Amino acid sequence: MGSTVFERMRPDASVVDRSLVGTRQTPFWIEDAPGDPYPELTADLACDLAVVGGGYSGLWTALLAKRENPGARVVLLEGKRVGWAASGRNGGFCEASLTHGDENGLRRFPDEFDRLQRLGLQNLDEIEATIAELQLDAEFERNGAIDIATEPHQVEWLRNAADEAGDDVTFLDEAAVQREVHSPTYLAGLRRTRDSALVHPAKLARALARACVAAGVEIFEHSPVDSIGDGSVLTMPRGRVRTDRTALATNVFPSLLKRNRLATVPVYDYVLMTEPLTDSQLASIGWQGRQGLGDSANQFHYYRLSADNCILFGGYDAIYHYGGRVRSEYEDRPATFHRLAGHFFTTFPQLDGVRFSHKWAGAIDTCSRFCAFFGTARGGRVAYATGYTGLGVAATHLGAQVMLDLLAGRSTERTQLELVRSRPLPFPPEPVASVGINLTRWSLDRADHAEGRRNLFLKSLDAVGLGFDS
Repeated sequence: MGSTVFERMRPDASVVDRSLVGTRQTPFWIEDAPGDPYPELTADLACDLAVVGGGYSGLWTALLAKRENPGARVVLLEGKRVGWAASGRNGGFCEASLTHGDENGLRRFPDEFDRLQRLGLQNLDEIEATIAELQLDAEFERNGAIDIATEPHQVEWLRNAADEAGDDVTFLDEAAVQREVHSPTYLAGLRRTRDSALVHPAKLARALARACVAAGVEIFEHSPVDSIGDGSVLTMPRGRVRTDRTALATNVFPSLLKRNRLATVPVYDYVLMTEPLTDSQLASIGWQGRQGLGDSANQFHYYRLSADNCILFGGYDAIYHYGGRVRSEYEDRPATFHRLAGHFFTTFPQLDGVRFSHKWAGAIDTCSRFCAFFGTARGGRVAYATGYTGLGVAATHLGAQVMLDLLAGRSTERTQLELVRSRPLPFPPEPVASVGINLTRWSLDRADHAEGRRNLFLKSLDAVGLGFDS
């Protein structure tokens, strides 16, 4: 079994230790963008549409519903604070892909892959247009992205991907990728100019909430929904909501629909954020194009610059905890933060001396097909969209449109998609789920140490539609 560049080029332990001194356990984005407070629901009310969940999925649903029908009474119910979970903790990569990448889309939806690519780009264009129209302060930057090869076998993966892609995608050899960003680990790159943007995650959530209120949406925080009954009455600790239609945008949290309880599992992702780079530090790594970056391993890293030139560096470890619960104590994992810091200085050894100001984690709503799924319940009165698996910043916009289509009984190009009409296979109950998920993670790590070759276990998962590729 071979080694990876992160093992062959480990930084000195003292460099890593120094970088983590004083690092705060809190999401940088949320600290950087405190939100407006909204009241708790303390009385009964009636509405036309109730949206459960105050992340991107729920916010887009409420906003689009109100723009479509300004006279409707739309209520959004959030159990804690708007944007406090994944929508305020993610890397801020706003990707056009609706299928968690081309390979996953081609394998699962070969007959409609081209349509999904077109709809994904259209979806990203619509997000950009809405942000501009409503003047949402979200630090939206459509700079594109570069997929990075850090191992020889990944170079051919990227070269082949470029050969099959359109004019918006360019293969970069070692010299070309080094001209974009300087790292001793970079062997090649795949530059994508149109299908990726960056946002400030928490600012986007806060701005969407303010746009919702400006449009007439009523937002209630600290108002967790306990049950939805037949879909016409939602119950909360201090009130009830009578509603004609309900959109469930709870994502990683336990579904209010029994049918979806085993359809997703929470997988924890971990992130570091550096202090702002000085001009000389930034010059040492180049990165003038400010593109989003990600390497090409199964256990991959993603990284980007903030508006004030901090580097967000996350990924690699994806941790599932027995029982599939979402708990705050899972967010502090020193071994993972130490590993990420080591990988950071392998990538950018010239930044020796930089410190990390923030560390945090968040739970990803992972499903077995690695992209969102949709549906209705309670005689069509309830719609849901969930299972975005870490690529939902842009896809939640389309998910909101799908939920509104389904609730209205509209047959549209979106609702006719196999992506929308099909469901992923459920995860097994414990203890099988924990064994299977952790065996999958181990196997993906082994593939990264074996030039990408997948073992029999991964091939078997692929054969039954449970394959994970990153």
